[in-house]
Amino acid sequence: VQLQASGGGLVQPGGSLRVSCAVRGTFLAITGVAWYRQAPGKQRELVANITSGGSTNVVDSVKGRFTISRDVAKRTVYLQMNSLKEDDTGVYYCKAGRGGYDFWGQGTLVTVSS
Repeated sequence: VQLQASGGGLVQPGGSLRVSCAVRGTFLAITGVAWYRQAPGKQRELVANITSGGSTNVVDSVKGRFTISRDVAKRTVYLQMNSLKEDDTGVYYCKAGRGGYDFWGQGTLVTVSS
């Protein structure tokens, strides 16, 4: 299983950005995917996840601003981020669980700054 995160960049506070996670080697219908982020000097934290059945969950700190979705045919999971704050700055990673193992993408940097 391989994951490729992309779409990060520099955005001003209040702006929007969508990051993508392309998943290869498995199918989203049988694989749950989660987005994590790691801010400078902090531990990696869960942001949102989507189950193999399509159920979604976002953590309280981003609820109402971030949305996780997927395109099963394209085997891609998205994280739409709106009303971005400087605290949202960090490297965003996607993770898939399959066969009892976790597989991580390489991360994409999101910088929220004026």
